[in-house]
Amino acid sequence: MAEAERIIGTPDTPEAAGAEPEQSDSGSDAARQDARGEQDGKASPDEQAPSDEQAPADGQAPADEEKPKGKRRILVLFAVAVFAYALDLVSKMVVVEKLEHHEPIQVVGDWLRFEAIRNAGAAFGFGEAFTVIFTCIAAAVIVVIARLARKLYSLPWAIALGMLLGGALGNLTDRIFRSPGVFEGAVVDFIAPKGFAVFNLADSAIVCGGILIVILSFRGLDPDGTVHKD
Repeated sequence: MAEAERIIGTPDTPEAAGAEPEQSDSGSDAARQDARGEQDGKASPDEQAPSDEQAPADGQAPADEEKPKGKRRILVLFAVAVFAYALDLVSKMVVVEKLEHHEPIQVVGDWLRFEAIRNAGAAFGFGEAFTVIFTCIAAAVIVVIARLARKLYSLPWAIALGMLLGGALGNLTDRIFRSPGVFEGAVVDFIAPKGFAVFNLADSAIVCGGILIVILSFRGLDPDGTVHKD
């Protein structure tokens, strides 16, 4: 009997012995997984930290890119203004020297001629009794354009405002430095189309700039470069 029990009981012993190591192995695997989970949980905030640190940098990147863009638009504004102002100033100097007190020059038959005229009013000869008021308005326009230039990111707006600025400076120079006196000076006009008022290049720049601003406003383009739809 002892020999039979010994023979019969031998297969059970390895199974029992094998079961205990398997349980210990599964227990150790679970422990390893728990440990890995704790490590992953601790590491996740550290992994998110670089993304949090990069977020402000990503948010600042567009602003950094817009700053040079805005500076270029301001340069365009003042370049257009200087060109318009210089062209108007030189043309008036030539007209005063060569054309004033002389016969008009026929450019296109009777349709267009050059004739030197001193205008104490606004553009195209309107409002001669309000010379000082028009002078103040021109100065106010220059100040508004200079303040608006700080928020300028649109190339078409830069060109339009540049023409306005150059034209306003051209006529304001006449108001200040020409006779009969400071802020009451008469503007030199010389472009005389048939059946229309006599004007100068500064007036042309102001009108062209105003028309361009109206077009940009109808298209929904703002000076800061954004586009809106009503």
